[in-house]
Amino acid sequence: MAGNNSLTRAKANKEDEFYTQIGDVEKELKHYTNHFKGKHIFCNCDDPEESSFWRYFALNFKRLGLSRLTSTHYMENGESYRLDIYKDVPESEKLKPTFLTLEGSNIDLPLGYITDLKEDGDFRSEESLEILSECDIVVTNPPFSLFREFIDILFEYDVNFLVIGSQNAVTYKETFNYIQSGKMWLGANYGDMAFKVPPHYEPRETRFWIDESGQKWRSMGNICWFTNLDFKQRHDELILYKKYSPEEFPFYDNYEVINVNKVADIPVDYDGIMGVPITFFNKFNPDQFEIVGLANSARYLGDFECYTLIDTKKIYNRVLIKRKDRK
Repeated sequence: MAGNNSLTRAKANKEDEFYTQIGDVEKELKHYTNHFKGKHIFCNCDDPEESSFWRYFALNFKRLGLSRLTSTHYMENGESYRLDIYKDVPESEKLKPTFLTLEGSNIDLPLGYITDLKEDGDFRSEESLEILSECDIVVTNPPFSLFREFIDILFEYDVNFLVIGSQNAVTYKETFNYIQSGKMWLGANYGDMAFKVPPHYEPRETRFWIDESGQKWRSMGNICWFTNLDFKQRHDELILYKKYSPEEFPFYDNYEVINVNKVADIPVDYDGIMGVPITFFNKFNPDQFEIVGLANSARYLGDFECYTLIDTKKIYNRVLIKRKDRK
């Protein structure tokens, strides 16, 4: 498959293997349990022997009422496999090798059925895409360097999803367009997150450590979840108290858009367009505000040709928002 060549290069040039902790998975997924009943969950970037996503769904398979859980993962040597857990095991699966995941968990786990793959488990392989066309929800931590392509495929196949990514991704044109159009939004949790990394990863001066067992770790401070599954907290009203004043909230040089330096300082009485930090995406309530653009000092996305300059001073990335009509 042609796409595999770019993935191999990405693996060689990018450090894309970050294993999410089970606590972080549980902390986020608890907000979506009403979406999982009767569904086929696909973890398409997950080695079941390492993945906390697989562990979460395997441990909670019966409690969540899943119909099927499938995992595939990329293996450079091409010897990858698919692992499935079924509520009702098809006759065609019953003679396949089985894998009892999470032994010693003291939970009555269903067997995982192993199917060898002809390809290498790349999420863009024909085998993976065939599963994608059958599943209901994708839940995983995709390679950060391939995030744009990964999200585009999810929309192409019209599936629901909950995936981890860097908050910087909100500034990508494609990602921003999905968010602005209401097709995707950020999840419930964001900020600092620690990941296990493979033994060959080189030490770094910051956000890197080795624990007592010799396991290497990396952390990042700008991690968030991207989803198209609704959850209650998404509709919590952002409580504001600041009053507008032209001295505190000046216009940008080329457009009548006011600059707001902190999300908490969004003026409660201003109905025009405002430029706010991109951390606003974490608090965005679609019932309260409308996203109309994204801008910095050199580029803009959306219908407003606004650059974030005040007296020629450059202002970092801003989300352009407008309050929805007050009722």
